[in-house]
Amino acid sequence: MSEKDGQKIKASEGLMDQSVIYVKKQGTQIGLDEGRIEVREKGEVLQSFPVEQVDTINVFGGVNLTTPFFKNCNRKEITVNYFTIHGNYEGSFLPEKNTIARVRRKQYQLSEEKERDIVHEITRAKARNMKTILMRKGVKETEKIGKVLDTLKNEKPGKDTLRAREGESSDYYFQKIDQTLRDGWTFEKRTRRPPEDHINSLLSLTYTFLKNEVLSGLRQYNLDPFLGVMHVDRHGRPSLALDLMEEFRPLFADTFTMRLINRQTLTHEDFRKDNHLKDEKFSTYLEKWEDYMNEKFRHPKFEYQVTRRKAIRLQSILLRKVITGENQKYHPLVFNR
Repeated sequence: MSEKDGQKIKASEGLMDQSVIYVKKQGTQIGLDEGRIEVREKGEVLQSFPVEQVDTINVFGGVNLTTPFFKNCNRKEITVNYFTIHGNYEGSFLPEKNTIARVRRKQYQLSEEKERDIVHEITRAKARNMKTILMRKGVKETEKIGKVLDTLKNEKPGKDTLRAREGESSDYYFQKIDQTLRDGWTFEKRTRRPPEDHINSLLSLTYTFLKNEVLSGLRQYNLDPFLGVMHVDRHGRPSLALDLMEEFRPLFADTFTMRLINRQTLTHEDFRKDNHLKDEKFSTYLEKWEDYMNEKFRHPKFEYQVTRRKAIRLQSILLRKVITGENQKYHPLVFNR
């Protein structure tokens, strides 16, 4: 417990790194007081954060935000993301200053050739990372992904072919996921809307959170997340975020899901009949996700320690630089071992 103006602050009601807040407790209200973001319940301050350190607030279910608070979010350039109580993304409040005309014009004018080059690098990175994850987990039969990598190394096909190559490697990868899980867990196939079992539910939830991280990175660097280079544009679909997150799916989302299962952080008893996590275990999930995103590793390109969240934002910068012409080639996050 900590003290602010004589009031006790319950650290358990919020999670924060240097920039991201999660607020899940139902019936609470978020406001601003003397330069601090406060989460209150019936007048009691449950959590407090310095506004200068925050750039993203993630709100789950029935949490209220005041009109003056939104005005300050706009002025302080804070994004607010809305989720259902079970973690399904519903929408965002974006500050006006998140748009820079020069960057957006470059993005809208991106050539077909440059788009293809970016898609090629993302596809290659995802395939390489899927192979690496399987090898780390002791799966030795990765030849089919290797063949896709060889093909991508020797040719630069069009985007339709690249999408097909991504599909081939992903299909084979998911066929091998079952070998990475502890006894008592099985994975037959990837299912969505709704996920048909507990592991698919965890994967879908984690992909939602990963997409939110990528959206935050793209918006921080003034890119339009709805104008993709790989995924087809569709109303309401953040295609560029889905593009960029492809290289992170095996590295961050799948490995996090495997960790929760293999370390028995979550068990089958932690799920409801509809395959959603029980409320108390969803809180555990949020805590573990935040810890995971703040873990550091040695970046293979920049060769210094970064958190996973920082790595996503670095890739957003690199993507912006190739879109604006500052760099000629996009360099994805790739682990070869």
